[in-house]
Amino acid sequence: MPQLYVEGWAPEYGNPVETDEATVDRDSVDELVEVPGRWDPITGADDGVTAVVFVDGVRRVDARLTIDEPDGPVPGICGSFGVGAVRWDRAVPRSDVAVTRVERLAVFGHGKGMPFPVAGPQLAYRTASVADEDPRALIQHFHGEMRKAEARLSEELAQAGEFVVADGPINDLSATEKVGYVKTHRAPYLSPAKAPIIGRLGMAERTPLFLIGADGRFPKYSWYFRLAEIARGHSWSGVVRGEVSSHLTLETARHIADRTTALLPLVASEAHVDPRAPQNLVPIAALERELRRRLGDPAFVLRALRSAVMSLTTVGEPA
Repeated sequence: MPQLYVEGWAPEYGNPVETDEATVDRDSVDELVEVPGRWDPITGADDGVTAVVFVDGVRRVDARLTIDEPDGPVPGICGSFGVGAVRWDRAVPRSDVAVTRVERLAVFGHGKGMPFPVAGPQLAYRTASVADEDPRALIQHFHGEMRKAEARLSEELAQAGEFVVADGPINDLSATEKVGYVKTHRAPYLSPAKAPIIGRLGMAERTPLFLIGADGRFPKYSWYFRLAEIARGHSWSGVVRGEVSSHLTLETARHIADRTTALLPLVASEAHVDPRAPQNLVPIAALERELRRRLGDPAFVLRALRSAVMSLTTVGEPA
């Protein structure tokens, strides 16, 4: 009789969830959308927006799963993720966590799956299945579900009239005022002729807008800007990237880029407080701490999972 087994995720093997941006064909980047001639740094402009809402998510693989079948083991993972929003009220000034949502997911490979028992209060895992037998596909599906939840929350808040800064690339390209805030640089978007401007940026200065995916279905306006001057830092130290939907007008995209470039340096973290400074913004760091708290103690969750699966005796096909 097939049986489900739960194993802990050994932390010495690194973070089980690794994310990356898709590489982009540089030929699909239009560098002429805002400034067709010589590029010079553009100073950000604070337009007095009263509040900024930051959206982010955190995730954790709670355990490895294995369905022991006669024709071979079926890999799986149990994961928890939280998404939420923190509102920076500039009039107070103060940031308060406004929304938190926690979801739990059991993902199996080989197109297999089984109902997963409720492991305890607030420990109900929904089941999903992927056809691939590569364990990385389980992680990708899990991470993708979190990104979808972040996108839904960002769009809800933007449609309610909030100015939203979402940690990471944007996935929903509707014409609402939300910014994708990208802290890492893995894709070389600018041509060799334009890229040197990044090293010339001062604090609260940005590059002109460029259009990513200009010849594709989902183009986005984007820009680089510097959060802080870093002592003994390299030319890209403190540089991040913003992006907005190209469904916005160019004038609106320019206005949002100016606003973001001026405001986000005000909430940049400092190295003595956050090792990811200055890119990990102070409101986002506070939100991450609250979301991790809501995921629950990992040792307790693992014990609860092991106890819950003891009741399972049969394996079913995924819904």
